[in-house]
Amino acid sequence: MWNDPSALSRRAWLRRAGAGAGVVGLASLLRDTGALISSACAEAGGHAPNPLLARSAQAPARARAVIWLFMNGGPSQVDTWDYKPELIRRHGTALEGFDNKTGFFTDAVGPLMKSPFAWAQHGQSGTWVSDLFPHLARQVDKMAFLHACHTESNNHSPALFMINTGFPRMGFPCVGSWVTYGLGSESRDLPAFVVMSDPLDRGLPKGQASNWGAGFLPSVYQGTWLRPKGEPIDNLRRPAGMADRQQRAQLDLLARLNRLHAAPDALEAEFSARIESFELAYRMQSAAPEAFDVERESAEVKRLYGLDRPHCAHFAAQCLMARRLVERGVRCVQIYSGGMENQRSWDGHEDIIGNHRGFAQETDQPVAGLLADLEQRGLLESTLVVWGGEFGRLPVAQKGGKPGRDHNPHAFTYWLAGGGVRAGVHHGETDEIGHKAAVNKVSVNDLHATLLHLMGLDHERLTFRHNGRDFRLTDVAGDVVRSVIG
Repeated sequence: MWNDPSALSRRAWLRRAGAGAGVVGLASLLRDTGALISSACAEAGGHAPNPLLARSAQAPARARAVIWLFMNGGPSQVDTWDYKPELIRRHGTALEGFDNKTGFFTDAVGPLMKSPFAWAQHGQSGTWVSDLFPHLARQVDKMAFLHACHTESNNHSPALFMINTGFPRMGFPCVGSWVTYGLGSESRDLPAFVVMSDPLDRGLPKGQASNWGAGFLPSVYQGTWLRPKGEPIDNLRRPAGMADRQQRAQLDLLARLNRLHAAPDALEAEFSARIESFELAYRMQSAAPEAFDVERESAEVKRLYGLDRPHCAHFAAQCLMARRLVERGVRCVQIYSGGMENQRSWDGHEDIIGNHRGFAQETDQPVAGLLADLEQRGLLESTLVVWGGEFGRLPVAQKGGKPGRDHNPHAFTYWLAGGGVRAGVHHGETDEIGHKAAVNKVSVNDLHATLLHLMGLDHERLTFRHNGRDFRLTDVAGDVVRSVIG
């Protein structure tokens, strides 16, 4: 038939080839949405070429995205959300039987110290809040408080690893990586998991990128760290002189070469992740600059977050960017308040008043603005907001300089809002001076199990085989805290 000259006319060729071109286009669309899996993929285990494609939750999900506001350094529960009148009555007295190895500075243990901040009850829930948070005090009826949290280490790095990954040592996937591994991303053009660190030259948290690493999961699930100054991501803009058509051709050639030289099972894990990372970077050059540009927001929204106030403008911009990202399908956002060393974070060893007052002023209005903005846009019910640090502070004073508080792994407070959370409730209690979790204790495994549950993931079924063992975020422990789920 193809020897017939009439069959090779331009009109005949278009008529015959039209269906084929349509099928090619359809195949491309199906591949991008995950509906089409190549035979090589099927042989490699049935995985779609793009490991970040959105997947169904394992159970009914309350939230589709999470914003974790990480108060790096360890905020003091007895100076923020855990009101202790007994600590006022016993101020200045020794804590009998206290183990001076509880904190980090064993030779600087002083007497019990009351909170230097004023407290009042707020909202219909009557929640006690210190005067550190005048804006968040108006949002307490949106929150569920976990007052009896505890962890395993009194040292920052292992405690940071524990609260982020479920293990007090590096090398394990963090919460954001597990969530994106389980659910994928709703955005094709932005990272699934974004991390923002303190922008005021205070450095990264201790442990640095290991806090948002993917561990033994494919690297595509690690957090994408946004540089706090300058271009947030390397190579976000196309090189000068290169057209989109040229860049697209380069990526297509690179993908073909990679697949030609790949092993039979190379479409799994790291190989698929590497190819997708190139494709995502290409798509981000168009989508990310717009998503990161908070200047596109109205003056009213900027004021809500506090962008017009110099003392909190930096954190306000990050909170506003977090809302813009989840609005565009990003699955997880984590924002760190505070940097590396003691007074450069919520690590109030000295001068607890100056330390906590300063960081609260930076974060109070931006976080309150985030909650209000999510609610008015109808996003709060599908976005889980998490607030907390790696551990708490001791109720005794740390001697030396202005009074401060040392680390306390035995008691700290977290609060959750939105995303299916039962608002205005308080779960658990510390003892009468806020020293140790006492009633309805919440381990880090319990906290993680609860966060995954709200995202529609079963912490016992979300596993990954590594070195011959099925690992999970909660290891071999963890119970969902049912009382805070709506």
